[in-house]
Amino acid sequence: MQTLPIKISDTTLRDGEQQAGLFFSSEMKYELAHLIAEIGVSHIEFMPCVCDQEAQLAKTLAAEGLKPDIIAATPFKKDLIDIAKDCDVDQIVLFKGLSDRLLFLRDREISQMEEFNGKTIDDPIPAHIINRIRQNAIDEIVDHLRYATDEGGARVNLAIEDASRADFDFLVECLRSFSPYIEFCFLCDTVGVLTPEKSYIWINDLLQSSIGVNLGVHYHNDLGLALENTLQSVMAGATLVSGTFGGIGERSGNVALEQVLNGLKVRFGIEVEGINYEAIAPVLDYMEQKGIRPAAPYSQQAQRHESGIHVNSLLVDPKSYAVLPHNTIEILFGKWSGASNFRYLFEKELNHPQPKEQYEKMRSVIKTLAVEQERYFTAEEVVELWKNGIFE
Repeated sequence: MQTLPIKISDTTLRDGEQQAGLFFSSEMKYELAHLIAEIGVSHIEFMPCVCDQEAQLAKTLAAEGLKPDIIAATPFKKDLIDIAKDCDVDQIVLFKGLSDRLLFLRDREISQMEEFNGKTIDDPIPAHIINRIRQNAIDEIVDHLRYATDEGGARVNLAIEDASRADFDFLVECLRSFSPYIEFCFLCDTVGVLTPEKSYIWINDLLQSSIGVNLGVHYHNDLGLALENTLQSVMAGATLVSGTFGGIGERSGNVALEQVLNGLKVRFGIEVEGINYEAIAPVLDYMEQKGIRPAAPYSQQAQRHESGIHVNSLLVDPKSYAVLPHNTIEILFGKWSGASNFRYLFEKELNHPQPKEQYEKMRSVIKTLAVEQERYFTAEEVVELWKNGIFE
C-alpha cells in the first residue's frame, strides 16, 4: 500500500453547515470537531464572523490545542480578517470568486456605473471592462493578503471561489501574483460543473503553469461528479482535499471525505499519511444519529439557499449559484442568512419591497432567533413573523 502525504482539510462544520436548513448547535459542533480530529485530518474549518458563538467555539478549540489546525474562513474584508485573527487560530483562509461571472457581479466600480445595472456577464460586456474587473480583483486580493499576513501570526490560505469557471490564463496570473503570501490555494468547483477528464487536465495544466504553488481542491456535487473529479485532481498532483464528512454542504453538498479517503485506498492502493481510517465510522454514525445527510444531486431540495452571499448574487444573476435552470430556487432563513435573503423574498417573490434598513433589521432578528431556537425558518414563517410585527 502506497502512502500519500496530501492534506485533508475538513469543512463539515463550516461549508457543511451552510447546507440550507441544516443547523448545528455549539455542543454538536464541539463533539463533531473532536470526533473528526481523531481521524487525523490536517485542518478543521470554522467561520467566526457568522456569529459570536462561532467565534467563541473556534477560540475554545484552538485554545485546547486540538491536533488539526483550526482554520478561520473569512471574506475579503479587513474587519472580518481581524475577527479571524482574534480567535488565535493556526490558519486563516480568505475566499474570493474569480470567475468573470462573479467578478462582474461584485466589482464595486462596475456596480456604480449605470449602464451595467441589471446586466450579467452573459450580456455584451466590452473587453476593457472585463480586464478592469480582473485587475481590480488582483489589486484587492493582494492588498488583503498583505494585511492578513502582516505582523505574522496565523498562516494564510486562499480559496478561489468558482475557479472552475474562471479564465485559465487569468487564473494562472492570479496564482503567480498571490503565491508569495499564501501557503495553499484552494481551487473551488463552486457549482460542480467539472468533469473527471477536465479535472485531471485542469489541475495538471495549472501546476505546469504555476511553479511553486500548492494547489488544493474543493469540489461540489451538483452533477454527482465531486468524488471522481477530486480523485482525478489528486492523481494530477493536487496536494490538499477540502470537503465534508457525509458529503453535506450547499445545494448537493461537497465531496464526501470518507469517499475520497476510501476511494484512494480501494481503487488506487493509496493511504493518506496520518489518517486513522478506523475513526471515520464514529463520525458518520454520529451524523446518521442526528439525521444529517446531503441533498441528492438534481433534486429540488438541492436548489434551496440560505447563505446570504449566494442569495445576494442570485438576485441579479440566476446562473451565479444555480446550474439547473429547470428547478425552482427556494430561499431559507437562518444563521447564515444576509439582508439579501429578505430582499429576495420581498422583492422577487412577494413584490412588496421594504426599506433597506428593514432588511438589515430582519437579518439581525432572524440570526438571533435561529441561534436561540437552533433552527432555520421558511419563507412562510418569515412572512408570518413580519405580519405579527416581530421585525419592528
